[in-house]
Amino acid sequence: MHNARFGTVRVGRNMIDNSARFPSPRCGEGLRAGLASRSTSPPTPLRKAEMGEIVALNQLTAKAPRSSVILVIYIFAVIISAILLAGCSTFASRGNTGVVVSQRAQIRSSTAVVAADLLEVSRGDAVEILDSTEVPDPTDNSRKELWYRVRATTDVDKTEGWIEARNVMPEDVLEKSRKLAEEDKDIQAQATGQLHASSNLRLTPERTTNDNIMMRLDSGSSFDIVGWKRVPRVKDAEGESDVAPKAGSAAATTRRTGRGDERAEEEQETTELWYKVRLSPENSPAPAGWIFGKQVELTVPSDIIYYRTGREFVAWRRLDEEPSDETSATTKTKDVAKESRPGSWVILERSNPKNEPRKIGEPDFDRIYVLGYEKHDQDHYTAYRSPDVEGYLPVRVEGRGANKTFTVRLKDESGQVKDMTFSLYRDQHGVMRVTPPEQMKTAKKK
Repeated sequence: MHNARFGTVRVGRNMIDNSARFPSPRCGEGLRAGLASRSTSPPTPLRKAEMGEIVALNQLTAKAPRSSVILVIYIFAVIISAILLAGCSTFASRGNTGVVVSQRAQIRSSTAVVAADLLEVSRGDAVEILDSTEVPDPTDNSRKELWYRVRATTDVDKTEGWIEARNVMPEDVLEKSRKLAEEDKDIQAQATGQLHASSNLRLTPERTTNDNIMMRLDSGSSFDIVGWKRVPRVKDAEGESDVAPKAGSAAATTRRTGRGDERAEEEQETTELWYKVRLSPENSPAPAGWIFGKQVELTVPSDIIYYRTGREFVAWRRLDEEPSDETSATTKTKDVAKESRPGSWVILERSNPKNEPRKIGEPDFDRIYVLGYEKHDQDHYTAYRSPDVEGYLPVRVEGRGANKTFTVRLKDESGQVKDMTFSLYRDQHGVMRVTPPEQMKTAKKK
């Protein structure tokens, strides 16, 4: 015997489940592009509403004649379809856009190896993300690669096709990078650096996950360093590099080489260093992020590199340039270290004791070195060298002409970290002199 109530509920559920599982093609594309993260989210208000409608449908159909049941089913079908279509329209109106991060990449007719190239896009080009899918890695079928179906918004023909996800940075990720840059917009560059090997640009200073990877930076990419941080060392990381793929991409292979004593020294380290960097649009659409320290080579200006006295330079700022004259890695693509012209500098140094692993929270520098420059003789001289200190970044240079100051954060005798300002002036012979803060004078007398 036909059970009207059971049959109605079954029809209602199939109708709802099928519409959720197989919506219109364009809607499905948008929903999948809205990304796999939704699959792990808690029940949405739409799901709860659907279940409520099923209960209501049961109550109505239990006592209604068969013709009324059919009418009710039809009405509910129309309502649910309208809700689903509204959800799709909302997603489409928000848009899911991205920007190309590779120097050059191809939009292809499909994800197949033999697919045709439809359009070449360049770093910075905007695309609309329409859909996403995972395909087996051609070199390893046990791994998957994430691909996006995109529309090139800068192309006159609005070309649509497929592109590897590692070549595109979604707009929401780019916005997070912009927020990082906004946090440090008033911090002067503390140093400059470049990559000696290809490395990931991340949103946070950690290698325990690949979800924070924004893009892969090319070897030789230059940048300003605005800060750094030590975190616990990732003991199970493969090698001392950071070339892991973006989430959903095929894993990269790490080449192991025998490094003897260097590897033994790394095993003793309990922490790893990360640099917070500011990048130029030529190197990255993302203006800021974190880079694993092992991949970074500090580009100490050639003007001062030969004045190291057993301590490493961790930060440096020019003292004889106006703010408008300053050059940085974010505005220059050439080798900043080699192009540096002679001048006066404030340099922050740090001792590098051997066989002593670095600790989290330790001072950034332990001595201040001011190097003056005599234009007539074209020679440098020591204008000031501080006693040993416990100092923390950032250093900030202010003022114009000969009347400048620089401020650093130093730990005083009570153990408190305070901003301390040093004043610069030139004596009657034009020689640069430094007046330390009163706290430093008192400490020196004692």
